[in-house]
Amino acid sequence: MLYIYVFILAGYLLLFFFSAREAGNPFQKMAAYILRSNKQSRSGKGNREQNWKRELFEKQLGDKLKTLQPQIAAERQVQEHYISLYSMILMVVFVGDLLCLAVWVSAHSSPQLIDGIYLPRNTYGEGEIAVGLVAEIPGIQEEMFDYLVEERKFTTQELEKQYEEAQALFPAVILGENEKLEDVRKNLSLVSELTEYPFQISWESSAYSLVDTDGTVHNKELTEGEIVTLTAQFRYEDWRRECQFPVQVNPAVYTPQEAIRSRIENLLKEREESTKNEEGMTLPDRLGSEPIVWREIIDDSSGYFLLLVLIGAGALYWGKGREIDQKLEARKKELLLDYPEIVNKLALYMGAGMTIRNAFFKMGEDYKKQREQRKKYVYEEILITCYELQSGRPETEAYERFGKRCQVQAYSKLSTLLSQNIRKGSNDLLRMFRQEADNAFAERKNIAKKLGEEAGTKLLMPMMMMLCVVMVIIIIPAYFSFTL
Repeated sequence: MLYIYVFILAGYLLLFFFSAREAGNPFQKMAAYILRSNKQSRSGKGNREQNWKRELFEKQLGDKLKTLQPQIAAERQVQEHYISLYSMILMVVFVGDLLCLAVWVSAHSSPQLIDGIYLPRNTYGEGEIAVGLVAEIPGIQEEMFDYLVEERKFTTQELEKQYEEAQALFPAVILGENEKLEDVRKNLSLVSELTEYPFQISWESSAYSLVDTDGTVHNKELTEGEIVTLTAQFRYEDWRRECQFPVQVNPAVYTPQEAIRSRIENLLKEREESTKNEEGMTLPDRLGSEPIVWREIIDDSSGYFLLLVLIGAGALYWGKGREIDQKLEARKKELLLDYPEIVNKLALYMGAGMTIRNAFFKMGEDYKKQREQRKKYVYEEILITCYELQSGRPETEAYERFGKRCQVQAYSKLSTLLSQNIRKGSNDLLRMFRQEADNAFAERKNIAKKLGEEAGTKLLMPMMMMLCVVMVIIIIPAYFSFTL
């Protein structure tokens, strides 16, 4: 995994070097360079169908962004959108890669296996060391072990001063993976303590060649079952008790792989016993005539973290695209809610003797005074229409373009009425506007009612949760009062 993290960082260094001439912060520079390089590659002899699809997608994206901000060129908005998106993804992946590298360094900075064969021990009181090991016999077999290197043991004189609490022990506890004491084929669980009891437990065996005091069963060379008496010594200060448990050790049944594993485990046990009073333990390097190559199993979770980072970057990319669609939906709702106001103002101004052109200029001037407080999409479109009229564009074309830019059926209908009135003339335009204003206000009531129902639906889940909390508050005291 280290090579992957370093490769990603090297890629960022190259991007940073090649994008030095771009504008913005480092991530924006890299995003602008990627975008420019992508455009240059598409302009070559690439796949025409793929380039056509890409250009179509960018045109649709530009139309959406132009709808939201009509005062800015679509091409510029598309470029800024991709630079913002790419820079965010680059930043997320960069920070995530650094975190993955930190996790990897933390996991590999303090290995327990030194020089491939030496395991240091903790001093007394610091506890055991859990080490993941791989024992490999080249060309034959590889085995993994979750091995515990015990802390350094004191001598007999030191141990006599360190008696601790003991616990009660039941026969079923020592079974381990065996089904019954009358048929022992696997290691026993001769525990030294149990929770909730203040006793220290030690074990003696009537046949150490068959059962060790730690519960290891040596039955690989056993031909028939033998009975072994295990003696448990319970100690608590000056208090002593002994209890005997007869067990029958039967021959073990091993597969070839289990036999090799068992032999390696026995070698580890022998080496453990012979080095208890030393500062460390040297692992066995041969199994018979075959060499053993040891490797440490390091718990490295940085790869999973990198996967989460990549998933997060993908989710960010998807969410950025959804954000545009959500803004377009919010714009459409705002336009529908403002439509009755626009039609009513047109009817009011025309009733006062203004022309359609002057009514648009009046609405545009009034909006400029309060534009800094809050921007509205429909008045932004009206301002654009006013600028087009001032630049000499014909009124019919300006009103038609106003309806197309709004992309809402109601405004398309309004622009059609205005254009037809300019072309053909109509004495009933004021009446139609007033009728349209009445219909628009009725439609706005329906929209407001629908929005209220949607809000009520969204509140349903919190209300259900509050109901459950209230029921728990009522039922629990009633239950306890009834049981008492």
